[in-house]
Amino acid sequence: MIILGAYNQHMYRKNIKLISIFNFLIGFNLFWPIAIIYFSKVSGSFLLGGSILGIVMLASTIFELPTGVLSDFVGRKYTIVFGTWARVLAFLFYAVGMSYWFLVVGAVFEGLSRAFYSGNNDALLYDSLAESNMEDNFAEYQGKVSSTEQLAMSISAILGGLMASFSITFLVWSSVVPQVLMLFICYKLIDPKRHKKVDSNIFRHVKEASILFVSNKKLRLLSAASILNFSLGELKWGFTSAFNATVWPIWAIGIPAALSSLGASLSFFYSGKLIKRFKEINILLFDNIYGKAISLISLGIPTALSPVLMTTPSVLYGVESIAERNLMQREFTSHQRATMSSLNSLGGSLGYAVMSLLLGGMADAMGPAKAMFIFTALSLPAIYLYWLIFKGDRLQTN
Repeated sequence: MIILGAYNQHMYRKNIKLISIFNFLIGFNLFWPIAIIYFSKVSGSFLLGGSILGIVMLASTIFELPTGVLSDFVGRKYTIVFGTWARVLAFLFYAVGMSYWFLVVGAVFEGLSRAFYSGNNDALLYDSLAESNMEDNFAEYQGKVSSTEQLAMSISAILGGLMASFSITFLVWSSVVPQVLMLFICYKLIDPKRHKKVDSNIFRHVKEASILFVSNKKLRLLSAASILNFSLGELKWGFTSAFNATVWPIWAIGIPAALSSLGASLSFFYSGKLIKRFKEINILLFDNIYGKAISLISLGIPTALSPVLMTTPSVLYGVESIAERNLMQREFTSHQRATMSSLNSLGGSLGYAVMSLLLGGMADAMGPAKAMFIFTALSLPAIYLYWLIFKGDRLQTN
């Protein structure tokens, strides 16, 4: 028992360290601040540029369930390995970028990579902690390992913005290097022994996970709000650099992204303490109200101050993200954790894929500001969904 306990302690500590480095390399993507600008330049329009973002999510949607089930069958480590190989190929095709179709192939591989990571990476951390009976500390550790990604995004946003003003081609090729380094890291991960490979029929496995979503009201509300925010809010975030370029010079568009990522990094790092003090649902409700209000004001009256104002919700992004994941992890069953997470991601990815074409076309027709304003307004019902959860929790405690 003593030897097993020592092994478990070594395993979770090593995995947390490696996941932190892995997340830093994911975030150190010099290309991301100007992705929509690069895609639009190669393809010739915001519509086609936005379609690349949509194809990423469409591919993620197609591969979501198979990869989620694969994680529950073959283990967390090798699911990450498969995802990282797909990510390397994606960035190679982006860097070649000879035509729109090279971007499409890259987008398919990136979607595959996201599908491999979706649900699985959270499950790896949760199972690693559960091995040492530390699953109650999931929010704290998830926040800390996620903060490294946002810190890297902050650094890469500044460097990427400056490099873009000299050579976008060199910038995109430079982004391939961190992806290759990620391969070395993921092979060193340890698969948690507590996670047992599932022996049941795959289709029955998915059916059981789907039934749990239907029968669990709180999980349904959380999932609906998450899907709505991701399919509209995350897509809007992808177009932020296009909006910033209309009010700021291109060399400076990395600054708002850097400020947002820095705020998110701090938010992730302290998320565990903030959640213990304010509770998950309170944070989710406040973040949605504040973030959407700031976006409506900044986009409704676009000025040179708008990019800075739109960075302020980032100080809540990390804790909001962890709060949502923490609530969902509590509702998931251990043997279907990755599959259930993939079912949730499936809805968000599908919504993102469909809406990307709409937002791209609207941005071409009326400009990024008006298009993003409309998308923010469409995401307002998420506030009501979180209010229902808040109301339900209060009734249970009284």
